[in-house]
Amino acid sequence: MSEKEQIEKRGTEARVGFGVENIRLSEDEKAVVILDQSQLPNETVYLRLEEAEDFYDAIYTLKVRGAPAIGIFAAYAIFVLSRRMLECGNDDYESFLAEFKKNKAYLDSSRPTAVNLSKMLRRMEAVVLAGKNHTIVEIVRALKEEAEKIQQEDIMMCRAIAEYGLTLVKDGDGILTHCNAGPLATSRYGTGLAPFFLGKEHGITLHAWIDETRPLLQGARLTAYELCQSGIDCTLICDNMASLVMREGKINACFVGCDRVAANGDTANKIGTSSIAILAQYYKIPFYVFCPSETVDFSCRTGADIEIEMRPAEEIKTKFFERAVAPAEVRCYNPAFDVTDHELITAIVTEKGICRSPYKKSLHRLLQKTE
Repeated sequence: MSEKEQIEKRGTEARVGFGVENIRLSEDEKAVVILDQSQLPNETVYLRLEEAEDFYDAIYTLKVRGAPAIGIFAAYAIFVLSRRMLECGNDDYESFLAEFKKNKAYLDSSRPTAVNLSKMLRRMEAVVLAGKNHTIVEIVRALKEEAEKIQQEDIMMCRAIAEYGLTLVKDGDGILTHCNAGPLATSRYGTGLAPFFLGKEHGITLHAWIDETRPLLQGARLTAYELCQSGIDCTLICDNMASLVMREGKINACFVGCDRVAANGDTANKIGTSSIAILAQYYKIPFYVFCPSETVDFSCRTGADIEIEMRPAEEIKTKFFERAVAPAEVRCYNPAFDVTDHELITAIVTEKGICRSPYKKSLHRLLQKTE
């Protein structure tokens, strides 16, 4: 069976049951194959990407999204580009390093808020720098191994986060989630959605209340897709319905992922997350943030230091609509993320354990950092 046929077969398998392989290195190691998240849930399409411009576009246009998934994708992408340099006869270390740094900077500029992108690219760069006295063949081989290691670490991380998350809930709880923090955003299980999948394996029933997550509808398109594929009980609501659902007593906790955590515990996540946290505090509902330890950025003191990505106005006015839903001349303000103040967060759940306030101390203690 050709790789093209295998890619098409994987697309069919994705429609009939969850277990989607959303990022992988192609068999010939010349491309990265991804599930195009921008076309879900209506179309299950796998893309074979080889060029730097295609890698950049895949991140920027949300064909691949979710902080951990972006980091994994970027690692494989820069390996593919480095392998091509080798094939083109670039066996001089200094020129190889210069081209590597150029590709790294280009990919890193695709989205500014998710810290995993820059962290994983720095990990790959460290491999190149450590290989100064090795051949380019050896360096490229080490880059592949590092990218595979990054993905395997993510799988183990998700399982550990799921186990910690399950300690925070009980059978039958209703959990409100915002955006998408499931397997599509990682490699396995997810972060904020991880307890749902592991809970199902353990016979624990959790009901997900899914914010649609305007304007890009990651909750409606992706979270609902993942949960329905896995047979997990869920209900989709508009973002502005969360307060009513909380007031009706249907929410026992809020689970969200995040793209960056500052040293003081402030977290950047999909726009609308902060509103959910404020509502949760008012209704005395615990609000939990789930993230891999790599998402904690100790160089970022507070949420005020997090760069917020701005997105095109068309995502509000025309995307997903047959006709525009706003006047063409109206200005739009479209930040992709907001920052949830650490005082609104009940706990931050990582693969290494659960952190509680004061986060500046607990995050450093848990992740063995010193100021």
